[in-house]
Amino acid sequence: MKRLVAGNWKMHETTRAAQRLASSIVASVRELDIGPNVQVAIAPPFTALAAVGAALAGSPVLLGAQNMHWEDDGAFTGEISAPMLIDLGVRCVILGHSERRRYFGESDAYVNAKLRAALAHGLLAIVAVGETNEEHDAGIAGERVVAQTRAAFDGIARERLPEVAIAYEPIWAIGSGRNCDPDEAERVMSTIRSSMPGLEGSPILYGGSIKPENFGAYLALPNCNGGLIGGASLDAGAFAELVRLARDTAPG
Repeated sequence: MKRLVAGNWKMHETTRAAQRLASSIVASVRELDIGPNVQVAIAPPFTALAAVGAALAGSPVLLGAQNMHWEDDGAFTGEISAPMLIDLGVRCVILGHSERRRYFGESDAYVNAKLRAALAHGLLAIVAVGETNEEHDAGIAGERVVAQTRAAFDGIARERLPEVAIAYEPIWAIGSGRNCDPDEAERVMSTIRSSMPGLEGSPILYGGSIKPENFGAYLALPNCNGGLIGGASLDAGAFAELVRLARDTAPG
């Protein structure tokens, strides 16, 4: 299974700064010669999609988006649709990130509707699941992520599941500097993979305070196929090192 390293820039970088950062990442990735078994994507803010897309043109780095609506068009002020993203060259989209769920009331039903739309339009979807600190301490991380995973894929044909990546992001680790113990992460990712028939072919990513010093430990796990990277994706050198680690551990 291919490695996938996806950078989520969140609400960072103005257009000009985003274009400079994207250009630096492209130069680094080209030097790495990542080959066919590694995919790299970056998801800038919506305002920088066009500029970053221009910087990525002709490169092996995919343009991603951080969110989208499930309808193609309509009276949804402030939203953006799959056709609009595709028109800008977007190839993949992050869905159900914990910050979307926590701050903007995004429900499992919304994530499912967005995933259906992403698949209908041929976008690579990265569906994020994860548990809060309270759920982690209560020992119900597995139960929580299984519920989110099954809800996200509700009604999706089994043969479509390998077209979707799942990002396990323990919410308590995001941006905290506290990464989940790799053995614990493996237990949760194994639980995710076995939660539904068909997920054996879906890439599972780890996310949550990933940096070059710890990424290798996750890539060594049987059920980890890459990473959804936050802060480290805003540093071209650090992100390139994460891509190199994925390249060096990719199958084949």
